[in-house]
Amino acid sequence: MAGMYSTHMHTPRLVDMKERVADFWKDEATVSNPRKHTLQPIVTGTSVLGIKCVDGVVIAADTLGSYGSLARFRDISRLMKVNASTIVGGFGDYADFQFIMKLLKQQTIDDEVIGDGVYRDAASIHNWLRCVMYNRRSRMNPLWNTVVVAGRDYSGKPYLGYVDKIGVSFEGNSVATGFGSYIAQPMMRKAMEENPNMTVQQAKEVMARCLKVLFYRDCRSLNRFQIGVVTETENSISEPISAETDWSIGANPSGYE
Repeated sequence: MAGMYSTHMHTPRLVDMKERVADFWKDEATVSNPRKHTLQPIVTGTSVLGIKCVDGVVIAADTLGSYGSLARFRDISRLMKVNASTIVGGFGDYADFQFIMKLLKQQTIDDEVIGDGVYRDAASIHNWLRCVMYNRRSRMNPLWNTVVVAGRDYSGKPYLGYVDKIGVSFEGNSVATGFGSYIAQPMMRKAMEENPNMTVQQAKEVMARCLKVLFYRDCRSLNRFQIGVVTETENSISEPISAETDWSIGANPSGYE
């Protein structure tokens, strides 16, 4: 009879309900609130243009924020005055550019709080932005912007830099982003070849002409733009202005009916 019944008692496995509850809510949080990265820009700005001249740097951008193909926001500023020597302009996702502006504003506040008289020149800000963009790209969460940095370096010379969303950066005599790199950049280069000693006023006229052509050709642009100027005595961003346009030329092309 003794062999018919086992004396081994089955001991139930103890379950830590705290761990079970914690795991449940951890999984629930992952499903309902996953980690979010920007997969594509939502509200975007188009071309930013910059050009060096003998007495300073000129930068320009229109004021349109496009929601896809909808010209949704017509009064946004994509130029920002960082400090007395630098202006930056942003192409791409406007929310990411607002984040970049927030970082730059905090840097300016920190410099003023320290109060040692040292400030970040345009070259320093350009290099810092290159590190920020490359860092975010390396974390697979890029800031969807191309940023143009215009200003003066510590020696007072004009400085114009470019950095895109993966950290590619360079300095040039003229730079353009977006559709402007195909249309406005050749126009600026030609103007500089014809007039190597271009003044700020002449550069502003070139910018207005480039932005007018972009308004004709780029369906994400607007005939309402701002022009920023950085010289030894001036650091300003204009109020929104418009160029005179002539749409009578639209009757000339043929063969597209």
